Amino acid sequence: MKSTRPALIALFGAALIGLSSLGAASAADNDGEVTMFKDPNCGCCGKWAEHMRANGFRVKEISTHEMDMVKREAGVPRALGSCHTAKVGGYVVEGHVPAADVKRMLADKPAITGLSAPGMPQGSPGMEGPYPADRYDVVSFDAKGNTGVFASH
Repeated sequence: MKSTRPALIALFGAALIGLSSLGAASAADNDGEVTMFKDPNCGCCGKWAEHMRANGFRVKEISTHEMDMVKREAGVPRALGSCHTAKVGGYVVEGHVPAADVKRMLADKPAITGLSAPGMPQGSPGMEGPYPADRYDVVSFDAKGNTGVFASH
């Protein structure tokens, strides 16, 4: 029986390298490139990625069953969690944040860790459907635990 241990070690190493890309911003970060981590069974995450692509972003989707670890490594406060976690321009984008808010963050370059659309608000990008849209806030957060309303929808 052939051992799968080397393959598992290689896969784990690749996942760790991918997670390290969620760290601090670097000069090499490109504002138009989004790396999105998502659960392999989630459909709405792919819809958010399509929304971002339609708004000029290039999106790389990485499926993982380790979303809790991804969020922890990215510095996403538990209360601001959603279904997927992305990195763009050295910032973290948690959940169904509209592309317009991401573009504003990238243009203004605020001293924050990132933005979150906490939960999964109905009517947010990727969560469109037959139900009436929820009113929701996009929240900024930083490494010290400070939060604020970045935009209201």
